Amino acid sequence: MRPTHVEVRLDVLAANFSAIREAAGSARVMPILKANAYGHGLLPVAQHMERLGADELGVAFLEEGIQLRRAGIHTPVLVLGSIAGEQIPLFLQHDLTLTAPSVEKLRLIDEAAAAAGRRARVHLKIDTGMERLGQHWYTADQLLEASLKCRQVEIAGIYSHFANADAADLSDARRQLERFQEVLTFYEKRSLPTPTRHMANSAALAGLPESHLDLVRPGILLYGVYPSPECPRRIAVRPALTWKSKVAYFKVVRAGSGVSYGSTWAPQRDSRLVTVPVGYGDGYFRALSNHSQVLIRGQRHPVVGRICMDQTLVNLDQATAYNGDEVVLLGTQDDEAISAQELADLAGTIPYEILTNINTRVPRVYRGG
Repeated sequence: MRPTHVEVRLDVLAANFSAIREAAGSARVMPILKANAYGHGLLPVAQHMERLGADELGVAFLEEGIQLRRAGIHTPVLVLGSIAGEQIPLFLQHDLTLTAPSVEKLRLIDEAAAAAGRRARVHLKIDTGMERLGQHWYTADQLLEASLKCRQVEIAGIYSHFANADAADLSDARRQLERFQEVLTFYEKRSLPTPTRHMANSAALAGLPESHLDLVRPGILLYGVYPSPECPRRIAVRPALTWKSKVAYFKVVRAGSGVSYGSTWAPQRDSRLVTVPVGYGDGYFRALSNHSQVLIRGQRHPVVGRICMDQTLVNLDQATAYNGDEVVLLGTQDDEAISAQELADLAGTIPYEILTNINTRVPRVYRGG
């Protein structure tokens, strides 16, 4: 196995899931597993969530749902992303729940289900201000009316998505929630049972408890990372992932000698440098060049020079390390820690991108399960 690998603690994921379930109160919990379970590994995490009793699972694409079914996952799976008409038979074949974001898509689902002699399980998607996917809240009655006329469709849920629940000012999020609740009066006015209502993502789980409704959708929070620094730390979760490598080479570089492509850094005095076999080809962003730090022997050491596709240079200055010593790129070593938020700040991005960009060529190792 490559010395560069990701270690995922299943016991930490279990503790995070338990903390989220407690915070959700009476709402059911749908762990979100898209993008390779936020870099943690789709199938092992899904199997773990099923063992823990997750009520449903959420993914982004049809292909992810099919992977889960082929791996023997029986928990209901909602595909949150948009669908192409020709994909609908595959949803039905693999017993996956579809998102219907428009009257036309709902019609296509109903027709495909009738042709297949099956009943489609569907969640209606309402756009309350994200402007990405779903029927606008002010025309939502059209979609809900159309759903009542479907013959081969079971409306199992209705949902929306927050655009700004991770902000310090939650006024926009509360406005979106009000719009969604206004849409839901459709069922009350007609004395109809309301499908499962859901809107709370990780940020809303922590900061907007009135949005928990019938079901919550924890994504990045499940993996122990808060969506933004503005989110209140109300749920006790911790990171489940540590990204590790090992020292592969040691050398002394003379003062003034340029390091790596472009010679963007040179030591001011003779310094000890080590080479670590990880690079932007693994998802360790090139933007971190000359900015990030790694942990070796419980101490922080700076990344120097441009990060290469497969290798990164670290300046020990006058410290010592040996070939084979553990290097932590993300996570904890002894009393020091490097967080996804820290790397995101240095790279000018968000912790989601740090986690989901860890390439699949980096092996995942599972502990504590």
